[in-house]
Amino acid sequence: VGDKVMVLARSGLWQEVVNVPVSQTFPMPEGMSFEEAAALLVNYITAYMILFDFGNLRPNQSVLIHMAAGGVGTAAIQLCKTVENVTIFGTASASKHESLKESGVAHPIDYRTMDYAEEVRKISPKGVDIVLDPLGGSDTSKAFHLLKPMGKLITYGVANLLTGQKKNLMAMAKTWWNQFSITALQLLHQNKAVCGYHLGYMDEEVELIRSVVAQLVNLYSQGKIKPKIDSVWPFDQVAEAMRQMQEKKNVGKVILVPEAPKEESKKAEN
Repeated sequence: VGDKVMVLARSGLWQEVVNVPVSQTFPMPEGMSFEEAAALLVNYITAYMILFDFGNLRPNQSVLIHMAAGGVGTAAIQLCKTVENVTIFGTASASKHESLKESGVAHPIDYRTMDYAEEVRKISPKGVDIVLDPLGGSDTSKAFHLLKPMGKLITYGVANLLTGQKKNLMAMAKTWWNQFSITALQLLHQNKAVCGYHLGYMDEEVELIRSVVAQLVNLYSQGKIKPKIDSVWPFDQVAEAMRQMQEKKNVGKVILVPEAPKEESKKAEN
């Protein structure tokens, strides 16, 4: 009672009071704000397990991070920086490139105006060691072909299914039609690995997740990672908060809080 904790749950957190099993709670480290705690678990557990458990990231390797300015993207960039001499390629709209460079992305690529695969090849003709793929569809195939021998592709989402203002059924069907598939023989001939990751299906892996969180808390306490907060919105502005993400304006996490921060409330009154 009275402990400050972070909570990991699949859904049901957009409310003032939540009830979760104790196994889904983790003590907050000293000095961490509640906003940082809300931004930590899902993104950093995902990025950590993709890069280190599946990706086996080591010094002097190269990584392609899609949606590099988003929650998992910013977490992955920070975690890459904990390994010596890792070269980071990151896709994001041009307005976010300066921020990405400051955070450690050597080669930001504007996916809207450029073919990111061509841009990667110009700089690294052999490709990259690891691709983090939250996109799905034909982009997963492009990712596979961008891998160096012994490279690893980790797919953890299908953002391509969400198109424009509304879900377009034809676009969704096309994405599924283009969804990447591969045989064991192809993997054998090309010396590459394809992995799939979904934190939502790790409910039973309590000890595994606890060990990852312990590593993350340790990195936070050392100042090596720090959740990037884009903006904080009260519950009654949830539509605006969602629009911030849908229009791809955010750099880092969009946070919901039950009430507007006191400073903002005072400004509004004035």
